[in-house]
Amino acid sequence: MLSITELLIALFLTLFITNYFKLQWMRKRYPPGPTPLPIIGNLLTLKFVLHHEVLMQLAKTYGNVFTVWLGHKPVVVLNGCQALRDGLISHSEELIERPTIPTFQEMSKGKGVIFSSGHTWKQQRRFGLTTLRNLGLGKKNLEARIQEEALSLVEFFATMTGKSLDPSPAIVLSVTNVIAAVVFGHRFSRDDKEFHQLIEANDIIVDKLFSLWGRLFDVFPWLMRHLPGPHQDVFKSNAFVEEFLKKEIQSHKENGVPEEPQDLIDFYHAKISTDSHDVTSTFNEHNMVRLAADFFGAGTETTTTTLRWALLYMVKYPEIQENVQKEMDDVIGESQIIHYEDRKRLPYTNAVIHEIQRMSSIAPIGLFRKTVKEISLQGFNIEKGSLIIPNLFSALCDPEHWETPQQFNPGHFLDKEQKFMHKEAFLAFSAGHRVCLGETLARIELFIFFTSLLQGFTFRLPEGVKNVNMDPIFGGSLQPQPYQICAVPR
Repeated sequence: MLSITELLIALFLTLFITNYFKLQWMRKRYPPGPTPLPIIGNLLTLKFVLHHEVLMQLAKTYGNVFTVWLGHKPVVVLNGCQALRDGLISHSEELIERPTIPTFQEMSKGKGVIFSSGHTWKQQRRFGLTTLRNLGLGKKNLEARIQEEALSLVEFFATMTGKSLDPSPAIVLSVTNVIAAVVFGHRFSRDDKEFHQLIEANDIIVDKLFSLWGRLFDVFPWLMRHLPGPHQDVFKSNAFVEEFLKKEIQSHKENGVPEEPQDLIDFYHAKISTDSHDVTSTFNEHNMVRLAADFFGAGTETTTTTLRWALLYMVKYPEIQENVQKEMDDVIGESQIIHYEDRKRLPYTNAVIHEIQRMSSIAPIGLFRKTVKEISLQGFNIEKGSLIIPNLFSALCDPEHWETPQQFNPGHFLDKEQKFMHKEAFLAFSAGHRVCLGETLARIELFIFFTSLLQGFTFRLPEGVKNVNMDPIFGGSLQPQPYQICAVPR
């Protein structure tokens, strides 16, 4: 007779072998890719994270449309500009849905705009875009707020009188106050402890949501939900953000003037009221909290991280910094207020900002999509319900579209006449129906903050420091290593 241990081993081996052959049969329905193992799929090959460079290496073997397995779930990867544009733009309607990913579901419960789908997503996104327009996106009033925060940042740097400093905290506070004005209708002081806690909570979410622990939670949610680890910090931070927002929402209820909406929360309260008899409406306080969290989270991380990279690149390439300042001095002057419209007169400066975005590629991997019906993509039939992941980084360094993809070169965005030109491979904000909701706001912020800082200062390495570490820290976004610089008044 077999012992219980032997029976258990036999049972495990049987299940392992059965699962292995099942996976081999299933993978025939998908584009090629590395052979998945039972239970863990390709997690070992991926080193338990979806790293853009690992995906690019796999593309060299399997082509620009290939499949990786996260546990038992197949994920089709789009790599390279052509495959990405085919999927995200040509098949935008078919790739409009978000799949039910355990980490996403734990965070948002399908509410808001980033992780939602279907009717909820359509209503929340349309409302978000309308509200940004109502608040003056592309007009003087919202731009004036950005200019005020940029001036506040310039004034702070001026107090340092060229001394060595870490610019990150000051940048984060100034940029976060822009989105705070959009969502809450007011700014926070640099000494507000709860505001600092809110920023810290948002940082934890971004840093750890897409980490090894997040991927383990996606594959084994029933187990990871009960285990300690950084994934629990993400969920605690998310709860803190939502509680903070609920207090702001309650304050708006008690003190706001319904006839004079001033911010996202005011407009949302008005929308709930006007749609109260519409049974198809998704406007309620649960979606309001999540939409505000989406605005706040996405509206701070991307811009602050890009600006941190921007100053590092200017220190790395002082001759480019000097060329930007010369163009601004010639066109704008040394003390004039800079407007977003000025980008049309500053082609070189605009090109430098775009090249910073291309090289830093702070969001290298786009969020998961799901096909709503069967599609043909780059010669492969992708069945309905398939998970899609876009490797946006691969378009930003696609050698077919960039002359020197691995080098910092503003000429990528300048034509023969030195006029600014748009590039189809520039997918820093993703593309299609799921393109970043705050793209225009981010573009305005980047331009005004960057030009305001270079108008007022020349950025240099501290005395005795010669090397600039350009190796990114991989997390929810690609962040620069901590660094010190000197902002020398011009």
